[in-house]
Amino acid sequence: MQTPARIWRHFDVWLLATVAVLTIAGVAMIRSAIGGNENLLELVPRQAIYAGIGLLVILLTASIDYRVWSSLSRSFYVGSLILLLAILGAGFVGFGSARWFNVGIVLIQPSELSKIIMILVLADYFARHQYEIADFSVLLRSLLLAGIPIILIFLQPDLSTAIVVAVTWLALAFAAGCRVRHLLVLAGIALLVTLAAAPFVANYFITSYPQGGDFLFLKNYQMARIANFLLPDPNAHHGASYNVNQALISIGSGGLFGQGYGHGTQVQLRFLKVRHTDFIFSALSEEFGFVGAAVFLALLMFVILRCLRSARMARDSYGALICYGVSILLLFQAAFNVGMNMNLLPVSGLPLPFFSYGGSSLVASLLGIGLVESVILRHKRIEL
Repeated sequence: MQTPARIWRHFDVWLLATVAVLTIAGVAMIRSAIGGNENLLELVPRQAIYAGIGLLVILLTASIDYRVWSSLSRSFYVGSLILLLAILGAGFVGFGSARWFNVGIVLIQPSELSKIIMILVLADYFARHQYEIADFSVLLRSLLLAGIPIILIFLQPDLSTAIVVAVTWLALAFAAGCRVRHLLVLAGIALLVTLAAAPFVANYFITSYPQGGDFLFLKNYQMARIANFLLPDPNAHHGASYNVNQALISIGSGGLFGQGYGHGTQVQLRFLKVRHTDFIFSALSEEFGFVGAAVFLALLMFVILRCLRSARMARDSYGALICYGVSILLLFQAAFNVGMNMNLLPVSGLPLPFFSYGGSSLVASLLGIGLVESVILRHKRIEL
């Protein structure tokens, strides 16, 4: 058996160091992004506190054998469903959604924690059924397992996070070895449903948008984001189109090396909205230019590659699937956020990992890194 000292020598220092650099840089970027707004000044020390807590969470989670979570996954799953149900009735409403619990000092967003819980739950499920993975019923049961929290998150409404959980399920199902043809069958069914709903969606835009209300299960603001992406108004003075236009101006004005920390005109003059959360990548690009944005993306990609490396080194399928899940979670959120900032994808509330303001999101991401570290610490079965 490996002694604790020998286990800790496998700790991925490069992964921790890179995540720490990104997290600290994120706090510094938030400080610049608030543009001297006195109402937002408290966000900087608050994010720093979350960062400190999150880095401690990495060490604490790494010290616990990741296989312990396998026996607790069902309890975590039930607990997350209870929280998601409770927030529908008692959640704090902000920006048209009830996604947070207001505990006085901070706002807690259960859906962020649910992302990590679903990685543990699905990794445990697929690992337990690894010898039956070719059975279509195994895939359907996993879809049901993921589908319940996806629906509860969607009803908040939080479409972007629901999509993240769905993508995580799909990635883990593929990584676990589910047959591609089974996944294609489900994708075909989803496509048919989408095509069947297309005429109704088109009719909604023709007859109701932008005066109309909700459409089926989609809120009006969600439909508006899709409409603004497909048919943007270049002269908009507010809303998603305006924010995206200002984001593109910010990215373009950064040039090669940027305007300097705290000197971005779009940021400091507050033309760029929600610049400390959804559009912080644009703020980064304006102040540090193409080179700074490229360095940030390179560091983030390094983190993802280290997580994938941990998956390849894992001693069992459960550990490997945890690492794959964390990798796809970080990759998808980063890609979607950057794509949104560059007007390649519709505007959503997905945060930029380790960078966007948000305590729940930051701690959840760092918890995922802690799980990866736990897997890498125990990747060897026996060491003499």
